[in-house]
Amino acid sequence: MATLEKIRSKGTFLLIVVGLAILAFVIGDFLGSGSTYVQESHNNVAKINGQKIKAMDFMNSIEQMRKVYEMEVGQANLNDEATNQMRESVWETTVRSKVIGDEAEAMGLIVTKNELYDQILGNNISPYITTRPVFMNQDGVFDRNQLINFLSIIDGEQNTQIPAEELQNWKNYWKFWENMIKTNRIEEKYTSLISNAIVVTPLEAKYAFEGSKTTADVVYAMKSYFAIPDSTVAVSDSEIKARYNKEKEQFRQEANANIEYVAFDIKPSQSDFSDVENWITKLKDEFATTSDIAGVTNGNSDVPYSGINMTKDDVDKDFAEFAFSGKKDEVSGPIFVNNTYKMARIVETGIFSPDSVKLRNIVLYEQTPAATQALADSIEHALLTGSDFAQLAAEHSLAQNAKNGGEIGWVRETEVTKEIADKAFYTSTESYFQVKDGNAVIIFNVQELGEKVDKVKLAVISREVLPSSRTQADIYTEAKRFAVENNTLEKMESAAKEKNLNLRKANNININANRINDVNQAREVVRWAFENEAGMVSDVFECGDKLVVAGITGVHEKGYKSMDDVKTRLVTEIRREKKGDMLAEQMQGKTMEQLVADNFTADTVRGVNFNSTYAGSIGNEPALFAQVAGAKENELSQPIKGNMGAFVYKVISKNESSAPYNEKEEMAMLAERQRYMNSYLIIDALKKAADIEDFRYKYF
Repeated sequence: MATLEKIRSKGTFLLIVVGLAILAFVIGDFLGSGSTYVQESHNNVAKINGQKIKAMDFMNSIEQMRKVYEMEVGQANLNDEATNQMRESVWETTVRSKVIGDEAEAMGLIVTKNELYDQILGNNISPYITTRPVFMNQDGVFDRNQLINFLSIIDGEQNTQIPAEELQNWKNYWKFWENMIKTNRIEEKYTSLISNAIVVTPLEAKYAFEGSKTTADVVYAMKSYFAIPDSTVAVSDSEIKARYNKEKEQFRQEANANIEYVAFDIKPSQSDFSDVENWITKLKDEFATTSDIAGVTNGNSDVPYSGINMTKDDVDKDFAEFAFSGKKDEVSGPIFVNNTYKMARIVETGIFSPDSVKLRNIVLYEQTPAATQALADSIEHALLTGSDFAQLAAEHSLAQNAKNGGEIGWVRETEVTKEIADKAFYTSTESYFQVKDGNAVIIFNVQELGEKVDKVKLAVISREVLPSSRTQADIYTEAKRFAVENNTLEKMESAAKEKNLNLRKANNININANRINDVNQAREVVRWAFENEAGMVSDVFECGDKLVVAGITGVHEKGYKSMDDVKTRLVTEIRREKKGDMLAEQMQGKTMEQLVADNFTADTVRGVNFNSTYAGSIGNEPALFAQVAGAKENELSQPIKGNMGAFVYKVISKNESSAPYNEKEEMAMLAERQRYMNSYLIIDALKKAADIEDFRYKYF
């Protein structure tokens, strides 16, 4: 329990760490074949290189990941977005596991026991271990002793009173990270092996050095392709077809759909705002006069009343000035801030206590509550008679901070429960007190008191304005009427324009998508789009805080995009080339001055070399960068068709570096740059080469 509390205390940090770790985690055990084939698409979520990924095992892996996430973050109920991200992570790592696992197995790559030990307890402990807060000390630094203590507990080497279910959770938690280390090590070995086979040659190093050795200052004259109207450049069907066939491999696609849709926001009406305003105004008299402040506040407010004393930094910022200038039982508000009506009552003033206190604790848990209480009383008695707190914590406490003498550190009053606050902030140092936490008993010691400051006890009734059931019904009726009356794409487009509704487009929607543009929880819309034909208009879908009516403009199978789908792109490319020819003809034989007179843009860029990727006002023009090193000074180039327009240039000066060529250093630099990209490129190549059939859309 104490370990879990430490884990949960680092929730924000862990949300980031687990999110990154999930992407690296490789699912174990469930990728094996051998199940009986019964309607593959009903029993499996995928086939990867001919091997089935069983649906039940895939879902179990999602659940396993969810439990680890819950243990680390302390959040049991994940929202839809987090759940979808977890599913996508499991899918991504399933694919990585399979495509790399097959290759690694064929090569005979394994992780030995000695390697695993080295990554867990040896000289090269994995970051997956060293970044776990449960193995860190109070300074947030990895503590090997805490790791050893944890492992001795889950291995049964220590006699503990941890409940069996809790202990099993710890064991599963460790198994998760240990499996991650193994599989990550296999991936590292495989990518390292392939990377080491991709070497930098001395010739490459020499070319790279020469490419950056000479830099040039260049003056250029350019005219944009936009200067020539598209209407003046004809493109024939035969040209489009020829270009499509030439570039067809660039147009591979997964199954996808195109839709257009109208989203009706489920938001409060003016009547809802008025209702909440009237409600809180009527409540003000009762709030101002009641003797049951906690009952009235907690019975009406979105924000519970804790009864904790607060500094000026702790209170609601909208009432900070009022809280420390008003009198007891005064009420401020109602006020309206960020869609919320709220008012405050000063419950108590004149409080003067430490802004923070330094605490340590001993967490006790025995087989029975009576045994726990007896041990707590015995330890407290020992403390009162002079025994050392740190030593007793090390001997008896179940918390991970036991090794540090039970140190918790400095805490503010708002960071602990009212029971702890009442005892810790309004007592003397070196005092001891007990607090029960379920069947556990915690002994606290106040080590130091911070500076005393003014505090106030403030009750706040806060109510966010949400759409009422009446408002939601009205919005649904509006959306339903739109869907019924506009059951074709033509009617839908016309009605949206007439009613001034925002008709949005969403193209290339993946069959497993859960989101469409800014519309969350859109899975049912996506499923509907792939189950129907182009031209269909949907009924009303509820997607989070929106109601959506959608129309299908296209559904495309896995394979190649059709020529019609990419026609606009092809026409643009062909027109650009033709415009380049036209501009090049205009430039032929003219001087820089004549081109400027013909409305060509002229400018100077400096420090250009063969390795440049971007230069001043000319931007990204590799055709220019490739030529400058070999160009002669003050000699006008031939016309060049660039990315944004056609241009000519002239080198006005060159500068050659005097740095000597060091082949070893140049090769090492290129190798490091290449190594940085290799992991991604290798895995991407394996995924592209794999035969992957994805049936997830049948289940989610």
